[in-house]
Amino acid sequence: MTPITMVEGRRIALSNLDKVLYPRTGFTKGEVLHYYATVAAALLAHVHDRPVSFLRYPDGPDGQLFFTKNPPPGTPAWVRTTPVPRSEEARAQQVIISDMPALMWAANLVVEFHTPQWRADSPAVADRLVLDLDPGPPATAVECCAAALWLRERLAADGLEAYAKTSGSKGLHLAVALEPTPSERVSAYAKALAQEAERALPELVVHRMAKALRPGKVFVDHSQNAAAKTTAAPYTLRARELPTVSAPVSWEEVAGCRTASDLVFLADDIPPRLARDGDLFGPLTDPGRAGRLP
Repeated sequence: MTPITMVEGRRIALSNLDKVLYPRTGFTKGEVLHYYATVAAALLAHVHDRPVSFLRYPDGPDGQLFFTKNPPPGTPAWVRTTPVPRSEEARAQQVIISDMPALMWAANLVVEFHTPQWRADSPAVADRLVLDLDPGPPATAVECCAAALWLRERLAADGLEAYAKTSGSKGLHLAVALEPTPSERVSAYAKALAQEAERALPELVVHRMAKALRPGKVFVDHSQNAAAKTTAAPYTLRARELPTVSAPVSWEEVAGCRTASDLVFLADDIPPRLARDGDLFGPLTDPGRAGRLP
């Protein structure tokens, strides 16, 4: 029998709470739900008013993965959805996770949360710039941190303040709060920045995705600024071998990274970090901190 729980007045069916989703640590579906409930305030602030895409992994990271932008079958009527453009002609609905009941409903599906760089009321008008730093083996997060520090200084020279988080996999994400700017313009700026980084750091950085270029270097992926693309949300769990989280980190942690494991954070690490540091990505939600592209 599926237990029904009440979350802020909404009835939510929670299933298979004892199911082990991360065999290496024994982390269960119930612990996934507990994690999301614990970090809800911080996570909800970052997915607020953004259409959410889900990467579902109901049988754990070793099972089938489903990436969906459409509301999953059985989405309750009280879960907010918003129309989003998919092409010049077509529009579709996507879920917005706006409160704790919606978060718990979605977490029960076992998901990663991914969002675009724009809000539902302004499709293709970005209020964030994002750079995804992806290391090509044998490069690791250590090399990503070196690239991130250069990019932070370069962005600062344009009056833009960057914040860092782990991808929850091998790399780093840099994010900048922007005054609303067309996604095409943000994409062009981000691409030029990645190209400049490659010219300045040719032994460290590449700006193109071609695998042949990437061994031992950091791919500065600027493509996630395109209006149709999404990025893993801050505080989302990832479908990896361990219950890793896309975790905001301080620039002191980035500068101090000496081994890849220095910037691996599991679900159990996040509540103590939030208690100690607050939400290190919090400034990104403050309109007063938004920068303007040069």
